Amino acid sequence: MPPIDLGLPTPPPTTPVRRRSRQIHVGDVPVGGGAPVSVQTMTTTPTTDIDATLQQIAEITAAGCDIVRVAVPSADDAAALPAIVAKSKLPVIADIHFQPRYVFAAIDAGCAAVRVNPGNIKKFDDRIAEIAAAAFAADVPIRVGVNAGSLDPRLLAKYGRATPEALVESALWECSLFEEHGFRDLKIAVKHHDPLTVITANRQLAERCDYPLHLGVTEAGTVLQGSVKSAVAFGILLGEGIGDTIRVSLSAPPVEQVKAGIHILQSLGLRPRRLEIVSCPGCGRLQVDIHHLAAKVEAAFDGFPHPLRIAVMGCVVNGPGESREADLGVSCGNGKGQIYRKGEVVRTVPEAKIVDTLLDEALRLVEETPSALGETQDGAGR
Repeated sequence: MPPIDLGLPTPPPTTPVRRRSRQIHVGDVPVGGGAPVSVQTMTTTPTTDIDATLQQIAEITAAGCDIVRVAVPSADDAAALPAIVAKSKLPVIADIHFQPRYVFAAIDAGCAAVRVNPGNIKKFDDRIAEIAAAAFAADVPIRVGVNAGSLDPRLLAKYGRATPEALVESALWECSLFEEHGFRDLKIAVKHHDPLTVITANRQLAERCDYPLHLGVTEAGTVLQGSVKSAVAFGILLGEGIGDTIRVSLSAPPVEQVKAGIHILQSLGLRPRRLEIVSCPGCGRLQVDIHHLAAKVEAAFDGFPHPLRIAVMGCVVNGPGESREADLGVSCGNGKGQIYRKGEVVRTVPEAKIVDTLLDEALRLVEETPSALGETQDGAGR
């Protein structure tokens, strides 16, 4: 059917102009240089448990993750890397702390990149020439990761605490040591639990270097608090074009971290949307348990292979308008729901049949107009 003119102004483009950084490749994933912002997470299984680690990598792959990081705190973990790398469908980054010898083991194992934390690796600066040579020979980029909780003691003494300036100075100092040996396949991550510190530090880095930047609010917290803190920091920075990869560090399974990261990118127009539920918050006009209904709709469409915007609305104030603007929608009242498909009322069903009806109409929509999915009424993707 033709687009419905609701008399609304055409929204301006919202995709931010990206900061132009140099580009590296983490396996087959380009990072920086205008490449799409990638979503990362880290496995929580013991790396020595190869099967469990690969199972978790399979789960985050299905959720849409682009790059995975695994912890390598011991020689046994390093020994497990070749098997994990060989079977992982995602590029694997080895996360190295304390012992520089594991950097070489990770490179030999075929890892796509190595993350080093200079603040807690013994005599790290003394080994940079060797590390740079090995990484260059294997074409493996290095991520310089500076965390507030493990900042170099010298910088803590200088600044008194992990300020944005301290984090930036640490990262750029380590990068300069690699540069002295001609190695520039670097990515920088400066992390803090405070979103404002993360924002300030990354703004400074964006002004002072052209390396790709990984964004993260470390130890962000539980799902609610951590998602909010990460969304605030990432939204501001990505909105300014700063940031090339992200990780939402939640006290939750890696799959939930990936989902949160993808939702953030979709909200900024930096990743094609998947399932999007537009639902009202609720008020005294409601004649349906909208929170329960929205959750049921979201669960019913979990894993649906096509991008859909579904409006789940509880009354006649905004319900019809939001439902018309979605691929599918329901406007509820008096124990019934009007079902909308691409702006047109197609059915009115009892409340108990709303979810099943939406699923049925979704399948019909896919069969009849597969190319129309994911477009708003003005024809613009979101």
